[in-house]
Amino acid sequence: MSGSSHGHNGHGHTVAAWTGVVIAFIGFCVAGAFIVMAKPVGFWVGMAVVALGGVVGMIMRSMGYGQAPQAPRADAGRELTRTSTLQGAARTRTAPRTRL
Repeated sequence: MSGSSHGHNGHGHTVAAWTGVVIAFIGFCVAGAFIVMAKPVGFWVGMAVVALGGVVGMIMRSMGYGQAPQAPRADAGRELTRTSTLQGAARTRTAPRTRL
């Protein structure tokens, strides 16, 4: 599933990500309410809050509240070469495909 026991690194479950998403969601709700009320100024204020959520998330990530960058795995290049070699071998053994 989404746990870190399968080699995944949290899927962005950080303070920076949640803060940015909550702010953007509030802006989305504000924009939605004002569009229903036919008030374009309120809609654009809500959209500005949505953009503010993204900016706040990026600032918090740069402050260290986000997910740490993943280091590349030591065997990543070797695995890619092995996979592409196997795919190339499989392609040479099959008949050419025709388009319909």
